[in-house]
Formats: sequence, C-alpha cells, structure tokens
Amino acid sequence: MRAKLSGLCLSLVFSAAVCMGQEVQVSSTQRAEAPDHAWLSTVYCSGFYTNEKVPEDLRLVSGEQSADKINFVLRDIVYLSKGLNQGVKPGDRFSVLRAEDDKDPVQWFKWQEKLTRAMGTHYLDLGQLEVIKVEPNIAIARVSMSCDLMQRGDLVLPFLERPVGPYKEASVFDSLVPASGKPVAMVVRGRDTAQVTGRGGSVYVNLGTGQGVKVGDYFRIFRYQGTDSATIPAEKHSQDMLYGFGSNPRHYAWNDLPREVVGEGIALNVSPNSATVLVTVSRREIYSGDYVELE
Repeated sequence: MRAKLSGLCLSLVFSAAVCMGQEVQVSSTQRAEAPDHAWLSTVYCSGFYTNEKVPEDLRLVSGEQSADKINFVLRDIVYLSKGLNQGVKPGDRFSVLRAEDDKDPVQWFKWQEKLTRAMGTHYLDLGQLEVIKVEPNIAIARVSMSCDLMQRGDLVLPFLERPVGPYKEASVFDSLVPASGKPVAMVVRGRDTAQVTGRGGSVYVNLGTGQGVKVGDYFRIFRYQGTDSATIPAEKHSQDMLYGFGSNPRHYAWNDLPREVVGEGIALNVSPNSATVLVTVSRREIYSGDYVELE
C-alpha cells in the first residue's frame, strides 16, 4: 500500500520523560505548538468537497499571449466570460477552481470510498483573480494569487473569505479531554489525496452544514486502539495482548480503552456533507480514517 504524504509535521507529546536517569512527570495538558495564523496559500489553496451543484456560468475563457500560452499564473492577465452587462465591476474578486478526481485511488480504510462519494465532488482551488477592466460581455482580470496552473474553461466563483487567524489559543493542548458529545465523523482524506497529514495541512471530513458545522468551527481529531478498520497497519490485538510481559486477565477491545486525541483543526470551507479542516495542532501524524468531533 502506498501512502501519499502531505504537510507531515510531527509534534510528539509524552506523558513522561527520562532525564539523567530520573523520571520527570509531564502533565496531560502539555504545551503543543500551533500557529496563530496560517499562510494565505494554506487557507485559500486547500480545496473542498461538495455535493451541491457548483455554478458553471462564469468561466476563464482565455488570456494574454493565448497563441502560445495555455497556463496562467500569478500576475497574468486573463479574460472572463461575463462583463458589465452581466454585473461584473472593476475591483471584483473571484476564486478559480476545477473539479478533479483522484487518478490513483488508494482504499486506506474500510469506508473511505463510500464516504468520499457521499461528500460529493472534489474541487481544486487554483487561485484568485481581481477584475481590472470590464467590457460589455467580457471582464479583464489579473491573477492575484496562484495555487496551481489556471487554464481555459476553469470555473470562476465570487471570492469568499476564509478564517486565516488569529486562531483560538492553543498553547495548552489537553490530550485527555473527554468526548464533547457533539457530532462525530471521520478524516476521509487529506489535501492532494494525501493519506497522512500533520500540522499546517488540510483534511476533508464528512461533517458539514447538514450536521450544523459552520466556517470557523473547531474539530478535535482522535483515534481508538485496536479497531478492525485500522488506519495504521497493525497486528491483531496489538493494543492489549501482543506485546508486554505476561498476559492480561481478559481481552480489551477497541471500545474498552480510552481514545487517543491526536490534534485539532478549524473549518475553512463547509458544504452540506463535508468540511475542509486546517490542522492547527497535531501531537503526531493524522491518518485518513481517524475520527473527528465538533468541539
């Protein structure tokens, strides 16, 4: 099985450490590094899933040097399929996106394919435009931010703000926090089809506006030990019987043991059945198939 890595950043937190032969106890409310802000490219290039119809009436139709140029990037001049007669004005800002499927799908955990279909279509964030001049039926815009190569026919939507920070105080991260009792779902996959993500990366979860999620909401990310749909390859019963001295008096299943809280993140983009979540804290790597709950 081939794991696709994206933004892997490990920040390990231990309940105890050994220093100069002495045991040093560390509180479960261990300091965990987290950004107060994120790079604009992290927030606005994160992509999203949606099962709603995305408007297709505004397109990037061409640009300068079109005789020998098929890709458009930062500071390039492009032409849009609507102008003054359709309500476009100088100074208007737009986002450019494109629907894209995973060309090399990997079934990382038991329900991944089914949950991905339920979230809808994946759209790449390609960047942003600012209109600099309008004609009756054409707008001329400059590429003000570039995430990927823009091309003729790409979709253009009105720009929407996403939360770039400052984020909530995360200098103290409680790895033993109890369940919130709010909706629970899964990390279905990461940005750029990644199956492993760390702090500063983005993941897609199968909770959205249909379950009361809003842009700016926080998710807690956690996992159980010994599940039979493990996100990490593991031997059966490794959580309680495989290693160690002697034997436990009884078998402890995945739901008999405490969960492991591995990180948290903020919702950047929300659709009916999914949310794009920026990981702001990670104690360790986050896998597709880990669980999330609303905080």
